[in-house]
Amino acid sequence: MTSPSHEPPLQPPVDVALARVVPILPTAPPGRRLAYEPKFDGHRLLIFRLVDTVRMQARSGRIVTRAFPDLAAAARPLPPGTVLDGEVVVWAGGRTDFAAVQKRAFAASESRAGRLARELPASYAAFDLLAIGAEDLRPLPYEQRRARLMALLEPLGPPLQAVPMTTDPELAATWYASLLEIGIEGLVIKELDQPYRPGRHWRKVRHSETRDAVVVGVVGPRLRPRALALVLPGDDAPLISAPLSTAVRAQLSMALRDLPDPQPPPAELPTALDRVGAEIAYRPIAPDLTVEVRQEGTVRHAATRVMRLRIPD
Repeated sequence: MTSPSHEPPLQPPVDVALARVVPILPTAPPGRRLAYEPKFDGHRLLIFRLVDTVRMQARSGRIVTRAFPDLAAAARPLPPGTVLDGEVVVWAGGRTDFAAVQKRAFAASESRAGRLARELPASYAAFDLLAIGAEDLRPLPYEQRRARLMALLEPLGPPLQAVPMTTDPELAATWYASLLEIGIEGLVIKELDQPYRPGRHWRKVRHSETRDAVVVGVVGPRLRPRALALVLPGDDAPLISAPLSTAVRAQLSMALRDLPDPQPPPAELPTALDRVGAEIAYRPIAPDLTVEVRQEGTVRHAATRVMRLRIPD
C-alpha cells in the first residue's frame, strides 16, 4: 500500500502506447493468442489517482483535469496510485459523439466545463491499468494487467468501466461488422504477453479510410480559410489539413459565418504541424464544427484532406 504521506511513483506526464493501422483483421499465429478490443471514437485520457487529488493527462501530455470534473469525481474512490489508460466518450442518440467529446476537452473555463459536464456527461472506457499503489504494472503482460483492471473497476461501475475484450477471432469479426452503427470505428489488437510501452506496438483496423475530425482553428481569412487546424479522435494535438478544395471552402464559409463572434485572438497565435512537420500559425475557433477527413498515409503527420463538412443529423 502507498503511504498516505508520499505520492505514488508514476506521475504525469506518461508516454502512451499507440497502434499502427493494418488493412485486415489479424489472426494469431499457431500457439499464440491475441486480444481484440473495440476502438472507441473519443479522446485519449490517462487518469492518475494521487494521494489527495485526481489528475488527468491527454495523449500529448497536456493536463486536462479541469475539463472533466465528472470523471475526476468518479475516480476518487480508486486506490491512491491507480493509473488508468482509456478513452473519454460521450453518448448521444445511442452512439458515440466525437464532436461532443471535443467540446468537453476544450472547455475554456471551469464554469463552462461544469455546465458541459451536466449537458454532455462523459463515460470513460478504460483499456489498461498502468499502476496501482506503489506498483508499476507496465512491465507485466497485457493479460495480467487486464485481469487486474477488471477486478478494480467491476465493483465501481459507470462512468468508469473497462472496454469489452475477446480472444475469440470470430467474435471479434462479429464486433467489427456490427458495432459501426454505434460509433465504434474499428478494433485494437494486442498480444496477450505484451508489456505496456510507448510506440506503435498495438495494431488497429478501421472501417473506413475517412474519419471525423473537429475543427479548432482556421489558417487564413476566418470566413474563407485556406486550411484548417483539426483534432482527430484519440488525440488532442491539432494538426493542419491539406489546402481546402473550393467546394469545402464554400461549405465552411457559411458554417463559420453562423458561429458566434470569436473572442479576440491571443497575442501569440498557436501553431500546429502540417504534413511535412512545419509549424503553421492558426486562428483558434470554438470546437463546434466537425468535418470528414481522409488521411493519405498511416503516420500522424501524413496529409489530412478535408472531404466535406459533417452536417448534424
